[in-house]
Amino acid sequence: MKFMKIGTRPDTFHTEEATRTVISDLPSDIVIQINDFVYLLHKFPLLPKCGLLQRLCSEAGDSNNVTVELHDLPGGEDAFELCAKFCYGITINVSAHNFVPALCAAKFLGMNETVEKGNLVLKLEAFFTSCILEGWKDSIVTLQSTSNLPEWSETYGITRNCIDSIVEKVLTPPAKVTWSYTYTRPGYSKKHQHSVPRDWWTEDISELDIDLFRCMILAIRSTYILPPQLIGEALHVYACRWLPDTTKNNPLGNSVSQTEELMDKYRRVLESIVNMIPGDRGSVSVGFLLRLLSIAHYVGASPVIKTELVRRSSLQFEEATVSDMLFPLHSTSEEYSYDVDLVVAVLESLVVLWRRQSPTAAENSQFLGSMRKVGKLVDSYLQVVAKDVNMPVSKIISLAEALPDIARPEHDDLYKAINIYLKEHADLSKADKKRLCRSLDCQKLSPEVRAHAVKNERLPLRTVVQVLFFEQERGSKLLPSELSPRGKQTPTTVNNEGKLKLGPDEKFGRREGTGRTTISGTTEKDQLKMKRSNEKLSLALERKLTIGEIEEVESEKGKEIREEVTPRSKLDPKKIIPKGSRSDHSRDKGRDR
Repeated sequence: MKFMKIGTRPDTFHTEEATRTVISDLPSDIVIQINDFVYLLHKFPLLPKCGLLQRLCSEAGDSNNVTVELHDLPGGEDAFELCAKFCYGITINVSAHNFVPALCAAKFLGMNETVEKGNLVLKLEAFFTSCILEGWKDSIVTLQSTSNLPEWSETYGITRNCIDSIVEKVLTPPAKVTWSYTYTRPGYSKKHQHSVPRDWWTEDISELDIDLFRCMILAIRSTYILPPQLIGEALHVYACRWLPDTTKNNPLGNSVSQTEELMDKYRRVLESIVNMIPGDRGSVSVGFLLRLLSIAHYVGASPVIKTELVRRSSLQFEEATVSDMLFPLHSTSEEYSYDVDLVVAVLESLVVLWRRQSPTAAENSQFLGSMRKVGKLVDSYLQVVAKDVNMPVSKIISLAEALPDIARPEHDDLYKAINIYLKEHADLSKADKKRLCRSLDCQKLSPEVRAHAVKNERLPLRTVVQVLFFEQERGSKLLPSELSPRGKQTPTTVNNEGKLKLGPDEKFGRREGTGRTTISGTTEKDQLKMKRSNEKLSLALERKLTIGEIEEVESEKGKEIREEVTPRSKLDPKKIIPKGSRSDHSRDKGRDR
């Protein structure tokens, strides 16, 4: 930091209670009142350099002792004392920290060249032009100090000159940057880095007040030279500097009065940052957008800000990671840990966007690939939040059902999430288990997962029944394609793809597979017999599973539930088999009749 030293005399100002005076053999003949301070000074050093005091004293007449009130002096008593010491020839030091109040006070007092040559205003302006504006950090510190005197700084052109100087340096190619700057990114070391990073300027300007920072960003963007990603990085650095970290359980940790004041400040900073985000996709990361959305919920931002963040997040949601979505829920009324509603809101916005697409656009491979990425991301997120023992089942269901069917070509990851939740919530009611498993499509499970589901005691019986019936129906559909035309010799084949590993019942599965074995030269009569055999086997399996389900429900709910279930003792496969999965052998039976 550069500074300017003016004057040679030692400091002879001293204080007696609230009065400041100068050690001198001469009595004071002018009294200056500024706020609660009183200065007992002398006319002979002040009047030759201060045009304002000359005019005020002349208006007071030939009085030997003049009192002047300067309560509206910019910079207050500190700035006036610096100007008074200059008049007395006492040594003063001017730097970027005190330049703004010194210049504003000197101009207010009329300490310019028309009063006396070589006056204070000329010296301060020369220092401003040759030193402060030429330096990087000096310009930033000076600009920051204008926030204490914004109107005076605007009037005297300090703010505009500082912004222009900073913008000019920001636009300088990194290879030509020779001044000192602050850059504390993790893993970065200036000693081992030979090139200047493109975002070298972002940390230093993050020290500015939000209003000055907004002016700076708008001035940089108006040049259309820097890419939107660099603007977004500057916003990210500023947010990390001034907004709370919502990944912590208690981001503030202050008293109630401090909290209210901070909340107001946070809301103002957040709103400004959101409004400054460039419209270009990818100018900021989706992780940053989700963090801003979490902060918006935490500080109580306006619905307009929340809606904009949800919309922007949904446009880039496929680029997110699970860690980007794990924000703690800051609520005293809820016991679960994660803010699931934040993710659900983004997903709902994404689905609305998908539905607004034209049929051709909604079905193209790029959009379909994006939706499937989101589907895998959400299922991975579900597997994490499902481990929360206090997570309500309704939150898991709303999150699982928020996506359209095209987002999940297979349900293996969703099954894993449901299984984790059932394991961590062993006391979940059967009704809630059924609601939870309702989003699971057994037809989209891989053979390995279906084998696991059949033996999974945590699943409701109806889900297990659906898995088994799907296997039975799948075997029936594969039968016609396995039968070879008469007269052609083909090797014997057995379809093992649909076989389930049922533990003790695996033997039953082998008998079923044997019934599907195809032998060359099979006649139409043999085919009909095999179809009827599969039909009988399917009905036997239906009766067995239905009776097991009824007995389980009766043992739990008693006589009242037994009366409700009894009419279903004669099984109608359509009531158990999911809609649209009626077996081929049932259709064959209808034709025979």
